[in-house]
Amino acid sequence: MKILVLNSGSSSIKFQLFEMTERRSIASGIIENIGDGTAKAKIYSDHGATQETAVIRNHQEGMAVIERLLNQSGVLQDIGSLDAVGHRVVHGGETFREPVIIDDEVISAINDLIPLAPLHNPANLEGIITVLQKAPQTVQVAVFDTAFHQNMPPSSYLYALPYELYEKYRVRRYGFHGTSHYFVAKKAAECLDRPLEQLRIITLHLGNGSSAAAIKYGVCIDTSMGMTPLEGLVMGTRSGDVDPGVLFYLARQMNLSIDEIDTLLNKESGLKGICGVNDMRTIMQLADKGDERALLALEIFCYRIKKYIGAYSASLGGADAVVFTGGIGENSAFIRAKVCEGLEYMGIEIASEECRRQDGIVTLHSRDSRVNVLAIPTDEELEIALQTQQLLQKKIAT
Repeated sequence: MKILVLNSGSSSIKFQLFEMTERRSIASGIIENIGDGTAKAKIYSDHGATQETAVIRNHQEGMAVIERLLNQSGVLQDIGSLDAVGHRVVHGGETFREPVIIDDEVISAINDLIPLAPLHNPANLEGIITVLQKAPQTVQVAVFDTAFHQNMPPSSYLYALPYELYEKYRVRRYGFHGTSHYFVAKKAAECLDRPLEQLRIITLHLGNGSSAAAIKYGVCIDTSMGMTPLEGLVMGTRSGDVDPGVLFYLARQMNLSIDEIDTLLNKESGLKGICGVNDMRTIMQLADKGDERALLALEIFCYRIKKYIGAYSASLGGADAVVFTGGIGENSAFIRAKVCEGLEYMGIEIASEECRRQDGIVTLHSRDSRVNVLAIPTDEELEIALQTQQLLQKKIAT
């Protein structure tokens, strides 16, 4: 069974082709700069890597290039020969609590949710419609970033705002990175050889965008990102939690417009706002040289994560595991150690040396630690492929 996973952006298409009998990726790549002069196309497969440039005016032309590259690599005849296509869709609102097979009704619903994700859902729809036009008989599945968080209780997802704002405008916490949080929680359960339904897990997806989730017996009961990906942890260029009163103050003092405040919080804040750089690798290099702002950025970044671990441990009634994932969470031993420093009171004890296990999973806790602490590589594309496969098998069975 072959499943193609697509992540369509406004000017790009990331793709990965999976052979599901082996649960492995047999090709992956990206089309960049669609509709902007000369586009770049890259593909990586068992047969090597190919890169080319061309004028690609829209997503339809981009999909044609992807189809050709997959064919030339010998891994796929054409889009119509796929068993299914799985799409990452950023926002499912309250409409979608699980993956769905795409039909006209689903497309309409995703379109209706555009106000909640104006930069992402239109691009996701482009990918869906492009495949529909090219291979109308191929099963397509939408997997939503927000779906895993939709079982949170009202006490977690409602803001203390006039209730009418929720009823009329659906102002609430939705959360993001759900596919990643779910994937690594399942991996943690496998690693610990315990059912997910018996574990209390705190997952930390740390990258340029970062979020935390509290998962109780397989169900997400809270997450740090809110109605938008701006809330929560300090991120590369996003502020994370901030006193709303600061915005009123800045608007008055600096005469900032709503759009300017939006740019300030989303693109000029976070790590970049503190030390001028948003790449954690560069910040670490600066910190090693004694740069005070870089050191401060690291301190704030780790402290905020630590606060969420404490809060979610309280929400869960204790924790059986803390899981680090994402580019920073998977690769930075320094960040992991600094985040866990001082958490011995809640049963977290870090080993003097990390132990790397199969599939890249790193064990961080000591033998005496009451809480398991792991670093697990996330694979959102594989999770989308797995959920697509499950729905396809259900469709075949019925």
